[in-house]
Amino acid sequence: MTTENTTLLTAGVRPGSRLAAIVEGRADIMALTQATQEAVLKPREAGGITAAERIALACRMARLNGEVSLAAHYEKRMPPASRRIADLSFAGHDEGHGDSGDDPRLAAIIRHVDLVTQSPKDATRDDIATLREAGLAEADIVRLAELVAFINYQIRVAAGLRLLGEIA
Repeated sequence: MTTENTTLLTAGVRPGSRLAAIVEGRADIMALTQATQEAVLKPREAGGITAAERIALACRMARLNGEVSLAAHYEKRMPPASRRIADLSFAGHDEGHGDSGDDPRLAAIIRHVDLVTQSPKDATRDDIATLREAGLAEADIVRLAELVAFINYQIRVAAGLRLLGEIA
Protein backbone atom coordinates (compact mmCIF):
# COMPACT_ATOMS: atom_id res chain seq x y z
CA MET A 1 0.00 0.00 0.00
CA THR A 2 1.35 3.40 -0.93
CA THR A 3 0.47 6.57 0.94
CA GLU A 4 -0.34 8.15 -2.43
CA ASN A 5 -3.53 6.22 -3.03
CA THR A 6 -6.49 8.54 -2.47
CA THR A 7 -9.05 5.77 -2.12
CA LEU A 8 -7.05 3.94 0.54
CA LEU A 9 -6.19 7.11 2.45
CA THR A 10 -9.74 8.41 2.54
CA ALA A 11 -11.05 4.95 3.50
CA GLY A 12 -8.77 5.01 6.53
CA VAL A 13 -6.58 2.07 5.47
CA ARG A 14 -3.48 2.44 7.64
CA PRO A 15 -0.08 0.92 6.85
CA GLY A 16 0.53 -2.20 8.91
CA SER A 17 -3.15 -2.80 9.63
CA ARG A 18 -4.85 -6.08 8.90
CA LEU A 19 -6.90 -4.34 6.25
CA ALA A 20 -3.73 -3.02 4.60
CA ALA A 21 -2.47 -6.59 4.37
CA ILE A 22 -5.73 -7.69 2.77
CA VAL A 23 -5.66 -4.79 0.30
CA GLU A 24 -2.03 -5.50 -0.54
CA GLY A 25 -3.24 -8.70 -2.18
CA ARG A 26 -5.15 -6.51 -4.63
CA ALA A 27 -2.46 -3.87 -5.06
CA ASP A 28 -2.89 -4.06 -8.84
CA ILE A 29 -6.52 -2.97 -8.60
CA MET A 30 -5.69 -0.15 -6.21
CA ALA A 31 -2.89 1.05 -8.51
CA LEU A 32 -5.29 1.02 -11.46
CA THR A 33 -7.84 2.90 -9.37
CA GLN A 34 -5.28 5.61 -8.61
CA ALA A 35 -4.19 5.79 -12.25
CA THR A 36 -7.81 6.14 -13.32
CA GLN A 37 -8.30 8.96 -10.83
CA GLU A 38 -5.39 10.82 -12.37
CA ALA A 39 -6.73 10.18 -15.87
CA VAL A 40 -10.24 11.52 -15.18
CA LEU A 41 -9.16 14.49 -13.10
CA LYS A 42 -6.15 15.52 -15.19
CA PRO A 43 -6.54 14.00 -18.65
CA ARG A 44 -4.00 14.65 -21.38
CA GLU A 45 -6.82 16.23 -23.38
CA ALA A 46 -9.11 18.09 -20.98
CA GLY A 47 -11.53 19.21 -23.66
CA GLY A 48 -14.22 21.59 -22.47
CA ILE A 49 -14.29 20.55 -18.81
CA THR A 50 -11.51 22.23 -16.86
CA ALA A 51 -9.39 20.57 -14.18
CA ALA A 52 -10.88 22.96 -11.61
CA GLU A 53 -14.41 21.95 -12.62
CA ARG A 54 -13.48 18.27 -12.45
CA ILE A 55 -12.11 18.56 -8.91
CA ALA A 56 -15.15 20.56 -7.80
CA LEU A 57 -17.52 18.02 -9.35
CA ALA A 58 -15.62 15.19 -7.63
CA CYS A 59 -16.03 16.99 -4.31
CA ARG A 60 -19.72 17.56 -5.05
CA MET A 61 -20.31 13.87 -5.77
CA ALA A 62 -18.51 12.88 -2.57
CA ARG A 63 -20.68 15.33 -0.62
CA LEU A 64 -23.86 14.05 -2.27
CA ASN A 65 -22.93 10.59 -1.02
CA GLY A 66 -21.98 11.76 2.48
CA GLU A 67 -18.40 10.68 1.84
CA VAL A 68 -16.83 13.25 4.15
CA SER A 69 -13.22 12.11 3.96
CA LEU A 70 -13.13 11.95 0.16
CA ALA A 71 -14.94 15.30 -0.11
CA ALA A 72 -12.32 16.86 2.20
CA HIS A 73 -9.54 15.40 0.05
CA TYR A 74 -10.94 17.00 -3.08
CA GLU A 75 -11.82 20.23 -1.31
CA LYS A 76 -8.15 20.73 -0.37
CA ARG A 77 -7.21 20.50 -4.04
CA MET A 78 -10.00 22.70 -5.34
CA PRO A 79 -9.20 26.22 -6.56
CA PRO A 80 -11.20 28.89 -4.69
CA ALA A 81 -12.97 30.02 -7.87
CA SER A 82 -14.58 26.61 -8.36
CA ARG A 83 -15.72 26.04 -4.78
CA ARG A 84 -19.27 27.12 -5.54
CA ILE A 85 -19.65 24.14 -7.92
CA ALA A 86 -19.02 21.74 -5.02
CA ASP A 87 -21.54 23.51 -2.78
CA LEU A 88 -24.67 21.36 -2.66
CA SER A 89 -26.89 24.45 -2.47
CA PHE A 90 -25.46 25.54 -5.83
CA ALA A 91 -27.82 23.89 -8.27
CA GLY A 92 -28.51 23.69 -11.94
CA HIS A 93 -32.08 22.43 -11.94
CA ASP A 94 -34.41 25.24 -13.05
CA GLU A 95 -34.80 24.81 -16.80
CA GLY A 96 -31.04 24.74 -17.24
CA HIS A 97 -30.23 27.76 -15.12
CA GLY A 98 -30.85 27.62 -11.37
CA ASP A 99 -28.12 29.03 -9.16
CA SER A 100 -25.55 28.89 -11.91
CA GLY A 101 -26.71 32.24 -13.22
CA ASP A 102 -26.34 32.73 -16.93
CA ASP A 103 -24.22 29.65 -17.53
CA PRO A 104 -26.49 27.00 -19.03
CA ARG A 105 -23.45 24.79 -19.66
CA LEU A 106 -22.53 24.66 -15.98
CA ALA A 107 -26.19 24.26 -14.98
CA ALA A 108 -26.55 21.27 -17.30
CA ILE A 109 -23.34 19.69 -16.02
CA ILE A 110 -24.34 20.08 -12.36
CA ARG A 111 -27.85 18.80 -13.02
CA HIS A 112 -26.46 15.77 -14.84
CA VAL A 113 -23.82 15.01 -12.20
CA ASP A 114 -26.43 15.24 -9.44
CA LEU A 115 -28.91 13.07 -11.35
CA VAL A 116 -26.47 10.30 -12.23
CA THR A 117 -24.93 10.33 -8.75
CA GLN A 118 -28.24 10.22 -6.88
CA SER A 119 -30.63 8.46 -9.26
CA PRO A 120 -28.71 6.83 -12.11
CA LYS A 121 -31.72 4.72 -13.14
CA ASP A 122 -33.64 7.94 -13.85
CA ALA A 123 -31.10 9.22 -16.41
CA THR A 124 -32.37 9.08 -19.98
CA ARG A 125 -31.33 10.03 -23.50
CA ASP A 126 -33.06 13.34 -22.93
CA ASP A 127 -30.51 14.12 -20.21
CA ILE A 128 -27.69 13.60 -22.71
CA ALA A 129 -29.58 15.80 -25.19
CA THR A 130 -29.73 18.51 -22.50
CA LEU A 131 -25.93 18.40 -22.23
CA ARG A 132 -25.63 18.75 -26.02
CA GLU A 133 -28.11 21.64 -26.04
CA ALA A 134 -26.03 23.36 -23.36
CA GLY A 135 -23.04 23.26 -25.70
CA LEU A 136 -21.11 20.20 -24.55
CA ALA A 137 -19.33 18.38 -27.35
CA GLU A 138 -19.74 14.62 -27.65
CA ALA A 139 -16.20 14.08 -26.36
CA ASP A 140 -16.95 16.23 -23.30
CA ILE A 141 -20.11 14.26 -22.58
CA VAL A 142 -18.00 11.10 -22.61
CA ARG A 143 -15.38 12.75 -20.37
CA LEU A 144 -18.11 13.81 -17.95
CA ALA A 145 -19.52 10.27 -17.92
CA GLU A 146 -16.05 8.89 -17.16
CA LEU A 147 -15.63 11.34 -14.30
CA VAL A 148 -19.05 10.58 -12.81
CA ALA A 149 -18.56 6.82 -13.16
CA PHE A 150 -15.11 6.85 -11.60
CA ILE A 151 -15.88 9.11 -8.64
CA ASN A 152 -19.00 7.11 -7.79
CA TYR A 153 -16.92 3.91 -8.06
CA GLN A 154 -14.27 5.44 -5.79
CA ILE A 155 -16.91 6.42 -3.24
CA ARG A 156 -18.21 2.86 -3.11
CA VAL A 157 -14.75 1.31 -2.86
CA ALA A 158 -13.85 3.64 0.02
CA ALA A 159 -17.13 2.84 1.80
CA GLY A 160 -16.59 -0.89 1.25
CA LEU A 161 -13.04 -0.72 2.57
CA ARG A 162 -14.27 1.10 5.67
CA LEU A 163 -16.83 -1.62 6.29
CA LEU A 164 -14.24 -4.32 5.72
CA GLY A 165 -11.93 -2.51 8.14
CA GLU A 166 -14.59 -2.73 10.83
CA ILE A 167 -14.62 -6.51 10.65
CA ALA A 168 -10.97 -7.15 9.73
